[in-house]
Amino acid sequence: MVVLTVRDGRDDLGTTITSFMSVSLEPPMVLASVASSSYLTEVLGRCPRWAATILSASQRALAGRFAAEGRPSARILLASEPHHRGEHSGALVPDTGVSALECETRRIVEAGDHTLFVAEVVSTDYVSAGRAPLVRAARRYLPG
Repeated sequence: MVVLTVRDGRDDLGTTITSFMSVSLEPPMVLASVASSSYLTEVLGRCPRWAATILSASQRALAGRFAAEGRPSARILLASEPHHRGEHSGALVPDTGVSALECETRRIVEAGDHTLFVAEVVSTDYVSAGRAPLVRAARRYLPG
């Protein structure tokens, strides 16, 4: 599970996404899938730099907060969590995930009811190899 965050100049936005993958090693690129009907899709279309935090198994509550309908600003959702602002994206980045990447969109692809953001990784904020990732399959969280 991944929390994707972006700063649009007025506010900090974010959502939980379940479709996130590596696309290329050279240059390092990833793909993030976001519901096309989401306001975040509109913001990502005009703000090319964003952050993706791969959540750890202990972050179920955070994943739920960022997935909630009508959720508030990412600043409010992260108020009780250790976090920082990404140096390259300006997005809020939770500090206790498995890894955090700052990305710059290179291509946007419409795919059914989702929009795919293909992005180059401009920075790896951190990697915590000792943390198990939060995984969800068949609408259930898998043990970490």
